[in-house]
Amino acid sequence: MPDQAIDRPRVNTRAPFPALPRPARPAHVIASDAEAIEVATRLAADFAAGAAERDREGFLPIEEIERYSQSGLWAINVPAAYGGAGVSYATVAQVIAIVAAADSSIAQITQNHLTLLAHIDLDATEEQKRDLFGLALAGHRFGNAFSELHSRNVASFETQYVEDGDDVVVNGEKFYTTGALLAHYVPIVAVTAEGQGALVFAERDASGLTVINDWSSFGQRTTASGTVKIVNVRVPRARVVPIAAFDRPTAAGPISQIIQSAIDLGIARAALAETIAFVRDKSRPWIDSGKERASEDPFTIAIVGELTIQLHAAEALLERGGRLIDAALAAPTEDSVAAATIGVAESKVLTTNAAIETTNRLFELAGTRATLISNNLDRYWRNARTHTLHDPVRWKYFHIGNHALGGINPPRHPWN
Repeated sequence: MPDQAIDRPRVNTRAPFPALPRPARPAHVIASDAEAIEVATRLAADFAAGAAERDREGFLPIEEIERYSQSGLWAINVPAAYGGAGVSYATVAQVIAIVAAADSSIAQITQNHLTLLAHIDLDATEEQKRDLFGLALAGHRFGNAFSELHSRNVASFETQYVEDGDDVVVNGEKFYTTGALLAHYVPIVAVTAEGQGALVFAERDASGLTVINDWSSFGQRTTASGTVKIVNVRVPRARVVPIAAFDRPTAAGPISQIIQSAIDLGIARAALAETIAFVRDKSRPWIDSGKERASEDPFTIAIVGELTIQLHAAEALLERGGRLIDAALAAPTEDSVAAATIGVAESKVLTTNAAIETTNRLFELAGTRATLISNNLDRYWRNARTHTLHDPVRWKYFHIGNHALGGINPPRHPWN
């Protein structure tokens, strides 16, 4: 009998991908921070089992994403006033890190959805909040159509919308659209002719909206990203949310960034665990060590100690960043938002360094046999190298130093 796996949808087919069905039943609603962590831990154990195969074969994580969004974890930052758990952003970061350690592509698919929920809370009308939060609580997934491949920089947008009666009409093309392939709604960043930006929440199966399965990166291969073509897509004006969160002190930027940081932490955590397991069970000791086991090599022991310290430091700064976001949300001021932005930037520096260093050291310590394709351990390095390119850490150092030396707050945008 033929292997059923060969029929699973794969990435990089360069073909339009049809919209998935809406949820057949309402999603579970998470009630507390503790439940969010418990559910994430349970799901991550299942996601980890097939992560290497999905990466190697390019299988889209369709069943996994369905379970993930139905678990309630995609709505944990919906405020309690609208029916959500409104968990701490330290908990949001911990949940993402747990999932990312199992499969960093699956964790990244959540990133824009959770960030969008924060933007809805900051910028949407009360009616829009009830509508969009209700969709998220019911298990609907928001993808994204934000970035453009050929624009002058990441904040330049050529995609435009015009008002037409009770609707708006959107035209443009997007790339790096993580999650759009498997979403139920595709929020599009578009601007008016005057340059006013908005999030336009288009239905995934809207006429004129085409999501192409052409993501071809060597890392984060199964993030359901690619190209979105937008041709005369009509969306009700009630689903247009102006982007205003960066015009005033809000935690929108650090919320987006802490989720990115958590993904990198998860990659580092998983890579270190793989290193330790491989060295203990499979690696051979170097002949000059005089040891019977590779795990007894004093140089290996010291490096594992160094990586462990680095990981624990990154974990501590990630949690601290989440608490600073909570404080900024509770009392948004120039100072509280700058503190959250700088705190999360410090976290991003450490998680980036931990992810790159740990995934590099894995092969140095585990030895040549760790490079065998059957192990697919290179996915950790490929994923770390790809994901940490999202925003340049060199600018984090600058903003941190500029704030420390001159008291200059970093600019407000989604990459800070």
